[in-house]
Amino acid sequence: MTGTGKLVRLILRRDRVVLPLWVVLLGLVPAGYVASFEGLFPTAAERVAYAQVSASNAGFVTLYGPLHGSSLGELVAWRAGFLPVLVALCALLTVIRHTRADEEAGRTELIGAAAIGRPAPLAAALITTCAASLLLGAVLTAAMLGQGMPGAGSVAFGAEMALTGCSFAGVGAITAQLTSSARSARSIALVVLGVAFVLRVGGDVSALGDGSLSWLSWLSPLGWVQHLFPYGENDWWPAVLAVLFTIGTAGLAAVLLTRRDFGAGLLPARLGPSSAAAGLRSPFALAWRLHRGLLLGWTIGFALLGLIFGGVGGSVLDIAADNPDLGDIFARLGGSSALVDSYFAGTAGIVGLIAACYAVQATLRLRDEEQSGHAEAVLTTAVSRYTWAGTHLLFSLLGPVVVLAAEGLATGLAYPQGDLGAILAGTLVQLPAVWVLAALAVLAFGLIPRLSAVAWAGPALCLLILLVGQTLQLDQWFLDLSPFTHVPHLPGGDASVTPLVTLTLIAALLTAAGIAGLRRRNLPD
Repeated sequence: MTGTGKLVRLILRRDRVVLPLWVVLLGLVPAGYVASFEGLFPTAAERVAYAQVSASNAGFVTLYGPLHGSSLGELVAWRAGFLPVLVALCALLTVIRHTRADEEAGRTELIGAAAIGRPAPLAAALITTCAASLLLGAVLTAAMLGQGMPGAGSVAFGAEMALTGCSFAGVGAITAQLTSSARSARSIALVVLGVAFVLRVGGDVSALGDGSLSWLSWLSPLGWVQHLFPYGENDWWPAVLAVLFTIGTAGLAAVLLTRRDFGAGLLPARLGPSSAAAGLRSPFALAWRLHRGLLLGWTIGFALLGLIFGGVGGSVLDIAADNPDLGDIFARLGGSSALVDSYFAGTAGIVGLIAACYAVQATLRLRDEEQSGHAEAVLTTAVSRYTWAGTHLLFSLLGPVVVLAAEGLATGLAYPQGDLGAILAGTLVQLPAVWVLAALAVLAFGLIPRLSAVAWAGPALCLLILLVGQTLQLDQWFLDLSPFTHVPHLPGGDASVTPLVTLTLIAALLTAAGIAGLRRRNLPD
C-alpha cells in the first residue's frame, strides 16, 4: 500500500474536471424534480392519485423502480430511479480508467519503478471513487435539505446514490483484473451493470403481479439501494448489503491482483490468425473491424430502450383513460393525445443525447488508435490522414443513424396505437444535434489531442440542460447552448427545416476545422 496517498493526489489531479462534473451534476439533478412535481401536482390529492397509478404501472416501475408512497419526497426519489444506473456507470469507468487503462498504457509500470506498492494503484482508484460517491451523496443530501425536504429521508436518498457508486467501484475493480484490455474490462463491467438492471426490473415488475420472481431484485445491487425507500420507510437494512458487497468486491479484486502477472489478465487473451483476411486490406475494412462490435452493442441497446419507451407510451394512455382524478392535470398538459406526443418527443431528446455519447465515443477511437501506435503503422503505408480519419468518422456520423433508427422502429412497434412514421421522424430529427457534438469531438482531437476527453463536456452540458434547464427556469441563452434545444419537438410540434440545416452546417464546419488541425499537427502528439 506504499504510495497510495500520492496516487490519490495524482488521480485527483488528472480528474480535476471530470470527477467534480459527475459528482456535482448527478448530485444536484434530483433537486430540480422538487419544483417540477410541486408545479404539476400542487395538492396532496393529485399526488396520491398520480402515485397510485405510477406504483401499479409496469412501464414506470421498469424505468424508475418501485413506488411505495405519495409524499413529495417519495415521488422525487422515485423519479430519480434511473440515476443510480448513471452513478454506477461513472464509478466503474473511473476505477477502470485508473487501473487497467493505466496498466495497458504503460503508466502503471512507470509509476511502479518508484517506491509504490503493487496494490497501491488499485487502492487509490477505489479510495478516490468511493470518496467521490460519498461526496455525491452529501451534495444530494444538502440539495434536498435546501429544498425543504425531511432530514432523514434526504440522508437516505444521498446514501442510495453513494452506496451505488461504491458498489460498482468494486465491480470495476474486479473486471480490471480479468482482461489485459481496458476496452474488454469496460465491456464486462457494462454487462454486469446491465444484468443488475434487468434483475432489478424483473423483480420489481413481478412484485406487481403474483410476486413469484420478486426475489430477483435482491440479487441486484441496484435493487438493494432502491429498497431504502427514502422519505418513506427509510429502511437501512439494504444499505448493509451494499456495504458488504463493496467490501467483498474490493477484497476479491485485491486477491485477484495477486493471482495474475503484471500487464496480463486472469482470462487468457485470444490469439488472432497468423495472417489478415482479404477483407482487411483497406482502411475502411480495418475501421469496420474496429467499430463493428461497438456499433452492434449500441444498436441492440437502443432497440431494447425503444421497446421500453414504447411500452411506457401505452401506459401514458392508460393513465389518461382510467384515472378520472388526473383529468384536470392532463387537461392542463393539453389532453391525452398531446401528452403522448410530448412523451415521445421527450424520449426522443433523451435518446438523441445518448446517441451523441456513442458518436463521441466512436470519434475518440481515433485518439485511441493514435496513442496505441496503430495509426502510425497505418499511415506509413499509402493511406493518407484524410482517408484514415474519414473511415473512422463514417461510423461517428452514420452510426448514430443506425442506432436512432433501431430505437425509433422498436418504439413504434412497441406502441402500435401510434404513428410509426411520426415516432421514427421524432427520433431521427435528433441527428443534426448529435453530429454537432460529434464534430466538437473531431475539433478537440484535431486541435488539442491531449485534451480530447474534453469532448465529453458537450454531452454533459446537454444532459444538465435537459434535466434541469426548464425546471429551474434557466435563461434562454443558456438553454440555447445545447444543440438539442433547437431540434423540432416531434411528434406533435412544428417541423422546421431551418434549425436542422443550420446545425448540419455547424457540424460540417467544426469537422472540417478538426480535420484541418489533424493535417497540420504532429502524429502522434
